[in-house]
Amino acid sequence: MQQRQFFNTTIMEEVKNDLLSDIRLSTSTKGLDILASGENKYLKDFRLNFKNVLKEGDLTESSIILIGVAIAFNNKNESLKQFFLEKARELEISDEHVADAIAAASLLSANNVLYRFRHYVANEDYQRQPAKLRMGVMMNPAIGKELFELISLAVSAVNGCEVCVASHENSLRELGVKKEQIWFAIRLASVLNSADRLIA
Repeated sequence: MQQRQFFNTTIMEEVKNDLLSDIRLSTSTKGLDILASGENKYLKDFRLNFKNVLKEGDLTESSIILIGVAIAFNNKNESLKQFFLEKARELEISDEHVADAIAAASLLSANNVLYRFRHYVANEDYQRQPAKLRMGVMMNPAIGKELFELISLAVSAVNGCEVCVASHENSLRELGVKKEQIWFAIRLASVLNSADRLIA
């Protein structure tokens, strides 16, 4: 029994170390350590989920990385910020494009608070009030309207703004973005949000 437990622990330690290598972390986190020592199978699931959403498929690699940048900044996760900024440099994504992703995360954090409030309260007086938030960056983003909207949708989903999610999803469909691409962005956001709980 002890030998089997040692074997399982060794496997989970290896999975943890592989994950740390994937994310380029030199030291582990409390959450990952506990999952490994507790022989929790989710550690394997998480590593596979993380690797799978970073693979180019319905979205280009640069789009995936820029959505990752936005979610990392939205969640204030230093480890994920470092990971995605390094990946952006390796892919030679311009500073202008990275800045757009960060701007989208910041802008949507404001919009999500304001429109969530309106939705929760459902008072016509607030519906008539102008937002008075400058949003010029949305008009002609360097990354293009489609990717800016995808990032906006992903951040809004993470922040739980129903009205914002519906609005950005509708804008994306009007722009001709495929449903598979929209779904991929949401899958990516969901996995990165789970990463935020383990990698800090």
